[in-house]
Amino acid sequence: MQRRRNAPVVLTSLAVVAAMVGLVAASVPLYNLFCRVTGYGGTTKVADHAAQATTRPITVRFDASKAKDLPWRFKPAQNSVETHLGEQVLAFYTATNQSDHAVVGTATFNVTPAKAGQYFNKVQCFCFTEQRLEPGQSVDMPVTFFVDPALALDETTDDVTTITLSYTFYPIHDRQGRS
Repeated sequence: MQRRRNAPVVLTSLAVVAAMVGLVAASVPLYNLFCRVTGYGGTTKVADHAAQATTRPITVRFDASKAKDLPWRFKPAQNSVETHLGEQVLAFYTATNQSDHAVVGTATFNVTPAKAGQYFNKVQCFCFTEQRLEPGQSVDMPVTFFVDPALALDETTDDVTTITLSYTFYPIHDRQGRS
């Protein structure tokens, strides 16, 4: 008798826990999708081609960091570029595996100021895929981008003359915890 009365409570509790686990599992991909679509938080957009270039200049600075447990040296090949809104730019970051074993890493990215993120468009980027570096290997990793000319039409971005593109690399660990 007691079991029958407790069964709905137990089933409801299990359903709530299952729903919470499902929401946790879906939250990161949904948040990433939201950020990429809206440019929220300085997240850049992905484009398949550049827009029509304008005469308004913009400086794009480059920043690089890595997780402490990633045995790589990671840095931009150039500190900044001077470009114009709509002009397609090719820039490089350099990574070197300083360990004695192969390491796979993935990069996350951000644009500051955050209000410029929705106007920063990547055509091609090393950050779209995982990167595997063999022991001692160095690679130049390209990123092709442009800043949408619509930035000039947005009153809230009138003060934006410099944008910083930042990447952080993290190791991809296998099931045994190795990278």
